[in-house]
Amino acid sequence: MDNIDKIILNILQNEFPLKERPFLIVAGRCGISEEEAISRIQKMKEEGIIRRIGAVFDGAKLGRVSTLCAARVPPEKIEDFVQIVNSSKGVTHNYLRDHDYNIWFTVSAPTALELESFLKDVKEKSGVTDILDMRAVRTFKINASFEV
Repeated sequence: MDNIDKIILNILQNEFPLKERPFLIVAGRCGISEEEAISRIQKMKEEGIIRRIGAVFDGAKLGRVSTLCAARVPPEKIEDFVQIVNSSKGVTHNYLRDHDYNIWFTVSAPTALELESFLKDVKEKSGVTDILDMRAVRTFKINASFEV
């Protein structure tokens, strides 16, 4: 990564232009062509430096509900369990941890009833019933951008 890549990353994290051709604006701020900006971003995506480019919405302000879950999944059921959980478009994260509760995931739904229905469905389909539903009772939001 050179200085231009670092500038691009900072712009993408904190000042993404909401315009018809955002990468042209990013490129202009870096003194490069739009094609070079897109090429650099694509390369950083391929290298895993950038995982995704997208908006982050406050689900609660949109009327949605969400929760962080932790599940105790036997090793032989992990693959099926993960596939069942990931089949929901509301799942935003799902990862393996070195803990008794070894699968953690976050899920969002339009209503609390739909969220509860999803969790019930996961338990029934997977046979895994030890799932903690840890809905937030208070929100602390930090800025998760990193100056590069």
